[in-house]
Amino acid sequence: MTEQDIQNQIRAAVFPYCVIFRVNVGTGRTADGRYFQTGVPPGFSDLFGVRRSDGRAVFIEVKKPGGRVSSKQQHFIQEMKKNGAIAGICRSAEEAVALVRRDY
Repeated sequence: MTEQDIQNQIRAAVFPYCVIFRVNVGTGRTADGRYFQTGVPPGFSDLFGVRRSDGRAVFIEVKKPGGRVSSKQQHFIQEMKKNGAIAGICRSAEEAVALVRRDY
């Protein structure tokens, strides 16, 4: 199972509890060879949104079982938690539902 498969399962599973979006990022070069990056800063979670019950921000970093979390991803999650968001690393739809249902 790919990380994208897990993301899709999580998106479907948390739908009753959250409005959730997938973050897309990319890199490229302009016609004259300049490098550019689209999307959000490094470390931003794969999925984000708001919890339906109270409007709290939700950030979910999706990893395959055994997948490594980067220091930038871990820092982002901690910063979001410090600022009142629901944030965590999830390796399955069940973990994601448990995360967003905490204190529901």
